[in-house]
Amino acid sequence: MIARRFLSMAALGWLLLSPSGFATAADNVPASVWNGADMRPVNGLPDGHYALDRLSDGTGVAAWYGAPTARYQHAILGDDIEAGSLHVAFQDGRHYDLFLPFDQVFEDRTPRIVDLDGDGEIEIVAIRSFQDAGGSVALYGIRDGKLRELAAAAPIGRTNRWLNIAGIADYAGRGNKQIAYVETPHIGGTLHVVDWQGKTLVPLASLPGFSNHKIGSRHQDLSADIAWTGKGTPELVVPSDNLRSLRIVGFSENSLEEQDRIDLPARVLKRAAPAKGQAPGCVRFRLENGDDATVCPPG
Repeated sequence: MIARRFLSMAALGWLLLSPSGFATAADNVPASVWNGADMRPVNGLPDGHYALDRLSDGTGVAAWYGAPTARYQHAILGDDIEAGSLHVAFQDGRHYDLFLPFDQVFEDRTPRIVDLDGDGEIEIVAIRSFQDAGGSVALYGIRDGKLRELAAAAPIGRTNRWLNIAGIADYAGRGNKQIAYVETPHIGGTLHVVDWQGKTLVPLASLPGFSNHKIGSRHQDLSADIAWTGKGTPELVVPSDNLRSLRIVGFSENSLEEQDRIDLPARVLKRAAPAKGQAPGCVRFRLENGDDATVCPPG
């Protein structure tokens, strides 16, 4: 741990002391990344990954975290190394960098590339934490030639309080995508759904009793979208707060409601890759006892 902390602080110092003012980790995205290679980002987090997507014209876009730092001592994702910067690069050579103030970090492993409002422009969804106020959902995008913050949810309000993204889709049937996340997934987590409106992520609905992460785990993908009711908008399958059940939750009118619950023989460990021959639309989880649990929409 000491060696990793030293390396991360050295990397941060290199970024800040580059002759160009700020080193841009986006300058050299390896060519293999554009072909889907799972590589650790250059000058990125030790456990970070590139997020990859393509624009409507086929141009590749990558996003990742950089400027590793130990300035936020929480270690919720397995160590105390978090990110101080966000980077976005396009396959055509454009790149953009954003560095957080010293009292903030990205307490996350991989950012999420989305188009929330369907206008063809990408946005980046990130988990940002404040030294004195804990975690929040932050939305970034490229505006006027710079990577900028577009909107954010209010932070939880206490240091070392975290949240984890559960999904991004049009859960409310509004014609645009919303962001779902579990606030404090280790201490009686609450599932929230927020909608991007102007400079704000507006709360739409919430429901208590969920967890989509285990303390110290690197697995952040303990939830998934699922077409449970077949009404045209997706539902979410998210573990219960003790990780011993899978709760299927969706919108009814303007509130979140549990559609079904599936009890499990052991706690959820992580998402598993689809099994050979698994039907489309099913979601598979690995349990702590080594078993798999596959959830498929009725019918």
